[in-house]
Amino acid sequence: MDDSIRAVDAKFEAQKIAFSPLTFQAVRALLDLGILSLVEEAGDAGISVADAARMSGLSVYGVQVLSEVALGMGVLKYAGDSERLVLGKIGWMLLEDELTRVNFNFVGDVCYKGAWDLAESVRSGRPEGLKVFGSKWTTIYEALSTLPEEAKKSWFEFDHFYSDIAFPEALPIVFASHPRHIVDIGGNTAKWALACCRYDPDVRVTIVDLPGQTAVAEQAAGEAGFSDRISTRAGNILSQETVLPSAPDAVWMSQFLDCFSLHQVTKILRKVFDCAGAETDVYVLEPLWDRQKFMASTYSLQATSLYFTCMANGNSKMYRYEELVGAVEAAGFSLKTAHHNLGSNSYSLLVFRKSAS
Repeated sequence: MDDSIRAVDAKFEAQKIAFSPLTFQAVRALLDLGILSLVEEAGDAGISVADAARMSGLSVYGVQVLSEVALGMGVLKYAGDSERLVLGKIGWMLLEDELTRVNFNFVGDVCYKGAWDLAESVRSGRPEGLKVFGSKWTTIYEALSTLPEEAKKSWFEFDHFYSDIAFPEALPIVFASHPRHIVDIGGNTAKWALACCRYDPDVRVTIVDLPGQTAVAEQAAGEAGFSDRISTRAGNILSQETVLPSAPDAVWMSQFLDCFSLHQVTKILRKVFDCAGAETDVYVLEPLWDRQKFMASTYSLQATSLYFTCMANGNSKMYRYEELVGAVEAAGFSLKTAHHNLGSNSYSLLVFRKSAS
């Protein structure tokens, strides 16, 4: 990594980190209070602090402190030589860019309070921040169905935003071999299963997931009219009692293995190995941080690993290509093909089969 940054610029970047909890909340207030929207609507002419205060029903002081830090962040800027506020490019991204919106809401609604316990999570190997949602859970996946509505909404939007974008490019790859039965491990709300059933009128999908998720998946399948082709099997994939359907044509895991440590990934794939036939294709769809086209995506994935540490499970992260492939191959599989740059978020679809004995 290039470290040629000037000392004065490095100092500025360090101050951004030092004040980041406060500046995050400042941007959240600008969004929630409608101030950024007022500035956007004012266009190139801009809007004065006094007018923004009057139109938002806030005090001049309140708009002042928020807008001044927004000027420092480049979220807002002045229109020419005046003191009328206009939207900066960063402000536009906060309002209009879907990646930024999804990430921002996810951090604010799911991660922010629990991040206080990040250091303790690193020490203990447990998601210590999860206790902000209750003390009975060991992972966030068990808690999903009971999260506060805003947190639940932001979690699922985050989850679906990334993987769903790659589905249109992944479907032709998977169905080139005409699978009749797909086992979808970690099928969540049945988004992939529904996409498969719409793509191919003959395919059957079995979703394997925790009981709370399979209940949601069953409801979604019923509402879509696919109850006859989408079935579920409830259970914890790490549990010895959870048995996978035998000899499916394909096994699908979308944004699933990043929820586990590398040791657990190998353990899961050994279970897949036991159920798979010689011709079973095993598909792993993941955003690998060293296979991204843009630094913003790489940074987002590296930061997402901190969510896994303090909120999700305490032991997983977003992986690099080689380490994830290595963990799968340790279970007895060989990489057959690798398709990179699927969707606008540069997903990788890795295809494995049992190694020849």
